[in-house]
Amino acid sequence: MAALPLLMMVPALGSFLFTFGTGVELIRFLSFRALFVQLPTGAGAPQHRIDAAPRPQWGAALRDPKILQPLTVDVGLIVLFILQHSLMATERVKRWTSSCFGVLQRSFYVFCTALALQLLMRYWQPVRDGPVLWNTSTEPWITWVPLICFILHFIAWLVIFSILLIFDYAELMGVKQVYYHCLGMGDPLAVKSSRAVRLYSHLRHPVYLEFLLIVWAVPCLSLDRLLLALLFTAYLTCAHSLDQQDYLYLRAQLDKKFQIFSREEAAYGDLLAQNGPSVHQEN
Repeated sequence: MAALPLLMMVPALGSFLFTFGTGVELIRFLSFRALFVQLPTGAGAPQHRIDAAPRPQWGAALRDPKILQPLTVDVGLIVLFILQHSLMATERVKRWTSSCFGVLQRSFYVFCTALALQLLMRYWQPVRDGPVLWNTSTEPWITWVPLICFILHFIAWLVIFSILLIFDYAELMGVKQVYYHCLGMGDPLAVKSSRAVRLYSHLRHPVYLEFLLIVWAVPCLSLDRLLLALLFTAYLTCAHSLDQQDYLYLRAQLDKKFQIFSREEAAYGDLLAQNGPSVHQEN
């Protein structure tokens, strides 16, 4: 009987690893693919960032079945992700999944979110022959704009990772719930402060501005990328609900994390300083 709770760590850790890999794949899909993708210009021709062939006008493009078909698939993939990410977060569905999966409820939700993202990335249909909203295909823009976009993407992802440091990443992924259950410690949310419980009660997407910067700041805004940016902007705008108290709490938590890292670095430096003289004496 004691081994049964420990076995629950297997799907929890599996969900964590699957979600982590999906996050890495999401960086490739949103940033590397948009900044460094190379499109062929013809058989045997050298590759460039984007072809120089004339593109159809917007009106004609939106009536072209070759363009409408991939856009329809892309819309379906985005809607699938939004429905999964939103409906499974409602109280009614959370109660149902909790009754079915128990302490693995959070791990199941995170796994389904990662699975929906994998489907979106795997079956996404790029529109290569459609019109573009903007395109940096001439010098000096073809050199400087991708570089600027890369720097913006790097800063945005860095901010996102720093925000993840504020939150309890193991708890967000559902691992901590199972760990506490195995030790008989109950729900980890029960030991959170009132400010943290208030934040978690309505928090949906704390990386609103950073994510919008990533989806919009690209050298070439193709038709499928425009669709992705518009739908995710609308979704994140509707789901973003942080207020001033939340921002103050997040800032305080970030300062606390930096203080912890600073103390650990100072302690490590003192340890090296203490061991240094002894090493020289032995030599």
